[in-house]
Amino acid sequence: MSGQELGVEILREIVCDGKKIVLAKGDITRVSCDAVVNPANSLMIMGGGVAGALRRAAGEEVEAEARRRAPVPVGRAISTSAGRLQPRIRYIIHAPTMERPAMRTTESKVRKATEAALEEAKRLGVSCVAFPAMGAGVGGLSASDSLKAMLEALDEFWGRSDTPSQVVFIAYSDADAKQFLKVIDRIKMKTCKQTGSSRSPA
Repeated sequence: MSGQELGVEILREIVCDGKKIVLAKGDITRVSCDAVVNPANSLMIMGGGVAGALRRAAGEEVEAEARRRAPVPVGRAISTSAGRLQPRIRYIIHAPTMERPAMRTTESKVRKATEAALEEAKRLGVSCVAFPAMGAGVGGLSASDSLKAMLEALDEFWGRSDTPSQVVFIAYSDADAKQFLKVIDRIKMKTCKQTGSSRSPA
């Protein structure tokens, strides 16, 4: 899939035994992918950061739908419609990385949230799911620590499942994109072999 088709700038593609990891830069609300992940809080309040951007783009009815399911503990995930983002995005998967809005989080919680989001994507039967830098921003993690935790969770998950077959990690800024590329250059994944070329953001 090209960057134009995906709706964001592709930085790196990694082939993993028929599955694919895509590192990209851009606005997650603009991606063309079956599902996108909201790094939520357990109360499902979509305030600032990625959650706020998704609420503004998709519509407040998405937050209302999610809040009817609250509280959702860290390590679980739920899905809602994508509101105005449909049909380009079919679902928003809400995976808490913290219990309350604007809390600090940890790499361990990000791994749990990522695994929960992947399990929900599998349940939904989607082939493409897009993640932002989970736990970065108000969560306090760096983009590099976030991606490391997410990739560790994905490697574990892909050890037992082939669905979803394409996972997109989207950095919002050039600085975060550079951190993503540094992580992917040094991390070792049991389920993946790296192919293709990298293009560093300007």
